[in-house]
Amino acid sequence: MSKSSYKNIYFYKKYLGPTFEKNQLKQENFVYSVFLVVKICFSLLAIISLIKLGYSSKVRLTRLREIQDSFSYEKARFNVLTSRFDDLFSSEGEQRFMKDQDQIISRDIIRVIWR
Repeated sequence: MSKSSYKNIYFYKKYLGPTFEKNQLKQENFVYSVFLVVKICFSLLAIISLIKLGYSSKVRLTRLREIQDSFSYEKARFNVLTSRFDDLFSSEGEQRFMKDQDQIISRDIIRVIWR
């Protein structure tokens, strides 16, 4: 190498080296800060999404439980009405049906029986 290149290397190490290293350190710190902010944003986004998903699941399960209870009630009611309807067509079912109808009329009402 020539003498001028040694002077350039010496000049660079002495005067420009620390300035370049400081600038490079500032740039690295800036990049690390940006990455940290991006990580924090993604973490917050994930936490908020999990909270919304949990709430939606809770609402869904509550609605399904209400539907299941309503279905169970209607199914029991259907079974009772089905058995009463089947009893109507059994032997002496008409008599039992008429007895059930008599129970509907309260005792303090005047009854008129047509024959």
